[in-house]
Amino acid sequence: MSKKQTDALLQFLNRSPTAWHAIREVVSQLEAHGFVELKEGELWSLKAKGKYFVVRNGSSLCAFIVPSKTPLGARVVASHTDSPGFKLKPNAEFRKENMVMLGLEVYGGPLITSWLNRDLGIAGRISYLDKKSTIQEAILTLDKNPVTIPQLAIHLDRKVNDEGLLLNKQEQLAALACLTDEKDPVGYLEKLLQAQVSYKKLLSHDLFVYPLEPAAYVGEGQQLMAAYRIDSLNSVHAIVAAFEGTSADHEEIKVIALLDNEEIGSETAQGAGSPFLTHTLERICLALKMGREEYLRFLSQSLCVSVDLAHALHPNYGDRHEPRHMVLMQKGIAVKYNAQKKYASDARSAAAIVALCHANKIPVQHFASKGDILSGSTIGPIHAAVTGMATVDIGYGQLSMHSCRELAACQDYLDMTKLLVAYLGK
Repeated sequence: MSKKQTDALLQFLNRSPTAWHAIREVVSQLEAHGFVELKEGELWSLKAKGKYFVVRNGSSLCAFIVPSKTPLGARVVASHTDSPGFKLKPNAEFRKENMVMLGLEVYGGPLITSWLNRDLGIAGRISYLDKKSTIQEAILTLDKNPVTIPQLAIHLDRKVNDEGLLLNKQEQLAALACLTDEKDPVGYLEKLLQAQVSYKKLLSHDLFVYPLEPAAYVGEGQQLMAAYRIDSLNSVHAIVAAFEGTSADHEEIKVIALLDNEEIGSETAQGAGSPFLTHTLERICLALKMGREEYLRFLSQSLCVSVDLAHALHPNYGDRHEPRHMVLMQKGIAVKYNAQKKYASDARSAAAIVALCHANKIPVQHFASKGDILSGSTIGPIHAAVTGMATVDIGYGQLSMHSCRELAACQDYLDMTKLLVAYLGK
């Protein structure tokens, strides 16, 4: 196991509480490896063997390496930058007696009870007017004054351990920020924001709460890692780590797509359901003097590897897994299948990955959901439908998916990085 690689992953997780933070980290890494930023609103002039990236909404990114010859197709690797959690409502702050509360809205499908009784920071993006009345944006992290979602004491909820905890998403998920008797016209949240950013007027915000507990190793020999946003920042980090070391010495364009809003369906301007990736690919082809006919042939000869996480066998809930398709932690890559196409894999697209695993001595497993439990999904099928590109869904096992504190095996992350290096080529 390479501790240097997994240490870097844990640092990335700690620095990326939101999709905007994650993309900022990725941009920094790409620029350090010679990638040049392109703007969607500007003319693109590309050079053979050039390395480029483009960002949309600050939360999604496509990066690519131009080959030395006219490309025959693309080798694409895709994942998502968001995670389930809680977003602050636009008018978040309110009072309950002497308690300052923050109203939260559920984002995606979090394991809600895992968020109770935690020290939570606030992070995300704000839009504001500066002193010259110009609209500006800032990405920030508020971690010095934790908020919390307190659970009702068992003395007031005697049946909770026998009947389970059901929470009303409107009434019972507000975060407690502080205690005060002051009638200050400037709100508590705005004071925290102004302490970090000097502005004339706050216009709007995209702010989320996040757990302050840092990512950490777990278990004997540091075999496991525990953190928020393992799904799917572990995939994002593996993709970027593999991509940085690849070259232009191939007949395909190498592309990574890190897309926001997977957890809420991807149907946004920066999600997998948008034309962000297809527009990027088409503009690459146009800049390389390829016509529409060549572009369509290019798509037909491309492959996308959609990388996400998979459900590992839970030691206490073995009956929730398909008995012949259980994924074990520390046992390598999982190719994900679903007859209803919740995953994009089919015999043809999966074959390329399974063959690569065998050739590089990477353990491979096959995942399918239990027949009486509804399967999850990924950006894979959405990407395949939008681009018409052959797509395979892969991942590796994790426990506590969508919780405030997820769990995965370090070796599986290393195996995923090794596979993506083999797929993209050095």
